[in-house]
Amino acid sequence: MSFEWVITIISENWPMFLRGAGLTLLIALIGTVLGAIIGLLAGVIRTIPVPERGAKKVFLKIINVILSIYIEFFRGTPMIVQAMVIYYGSALAFGLDMNVFVAAIIVVSINTGAYMAEIVRGGIVSIDKGQFEAAHAIGMNHVQTMWNVVLPQVIRNILPATGNQFVINIKDTSVLNVISVTELYFVTKSISGNNFRYFESFFVACMIYFVMTFIVTRILLYLEKKLDGSDNYTMIGNDTQLEGSQK
Repeated sequence: MSFEWVITIISENWPMFLRGAGLTLLIALIGTVLGAIIGLLAGVIRTIPVPERGAKKVFLKIINVILSIYIEFFRGTPMIVQAMVIYYGSALAFGLDMNVFVAAIIVVSINTGAYMAEIVRGGIVSIDKGQFEAAHAIGMNHVQTMWNVVLPQVIRNILPATGNQFVINIKDTSVLNVISVTELYFVTKSISGNNFRYFESFFVACMIYFVMTFIVTRILLYLEKKLDGSDNYTMIGNDTQLEGSQK
């Protein structure tokens, strides 16, 4: 590898690398947020108690079957295939002329939602049943229990998994080049095709991916520590006080 070529490639093509990295981060961020919302809704719905009889039981059974199929399908197929089916398949089957950016957001969102649905469901199931019973005992229904008692704990517990999914999405956006999304991998492929320095070009892309994921990971770790609060406290009688509050 020639480091002179690495410097030359960066100096001549940094605006393209910057645009590609920016689009990669944008798609990953929007896709993760929308996917987390989809996963949160799906996870909550899948944990609704099913009554023993009646129309509500049938309705919930149908919804659960649909959600199970969605989750199994999108977790069991590669994102690159999903992108091809959604973008090109929708054009052939339904005549939809979909914008590639919109298609990319849809692909990442529904793929992330399938994984987040199971993460959220696991987070809800992990909450002690006594909290559900206590909430119902004071007159809360299922929606109120979820909103006021369960979900605040679940969201905190699944934050590391959500952050990890964001990092995964940053890397997995590279498969969207098959539908001509001009993210970082697509841009790097174009640059290497012009200068025929494939190793040096993709080495630059590799470093950019690493920097993005490293920074995002450190930001998420910082947020997690902030949510955890301070570990420095002392016991005074029956009250727990932060050491800093005594000064």
